Amino acid sequence: MTPIECQFDAHGDAVMSIFNDAILNTTALYEYQPRTLDVIEQWFRTKHAGDLPILGVLDEASGRLMGFASYGPFRPHAAYRYCIEHSVYVDRDYRGRGVARCLMEALIRRAEAQGYHSMIGGIDATNVASIALHERLGFSHAGTVREVGYKFERWLDLAFYQRLLGTR
Repeated sequence: MTPIECQFDAHGDAVMSIFNDAILNTTALYEYQPRTLDVIEQWFRTKHAGDLPILGVLDEASGRLMGFASYGPFRPHAAYRYCIEHSVYVDRDYRGRGVARCLMEALIRRAEAQGYHSMIGGIDATNVASIALHERLGFSHAGTVREVGYKFERWLDLAFYQRLLGTR
């Protein structure tokens, strides 16, 4: 698997489909409403304008987007400029095949190349697969905020995982 730079024209529909599956069927995103193509297009524009990557992995046989990953500012204040928060999403048909690991490794390399110091992931506390992946990649548990989301008729805890990158 080789990560690519996702582009709206080529990958926008697939990104929207993966996002919306996560919104409607999982606690990976604490959202209720599916995203529209206009929202996805604006998301792509904002990422590209901020020199923030959207990396994807394509199925070599079909050309289908198997998953994507990105990052953005952790918080908007100037002192946080070396810290980013990332996300990674994998199409349900490709989970368990190493797609997320491939994307995360590429995302970490990109963040280090761009001079970031700290990478944060907010993970639903029941998402044991994502937590295990992050721990294998050198992330450590930085804290859990209890009952901050409400979805599927239950309260959700958000666990934060952090990896320190290069030093400043």
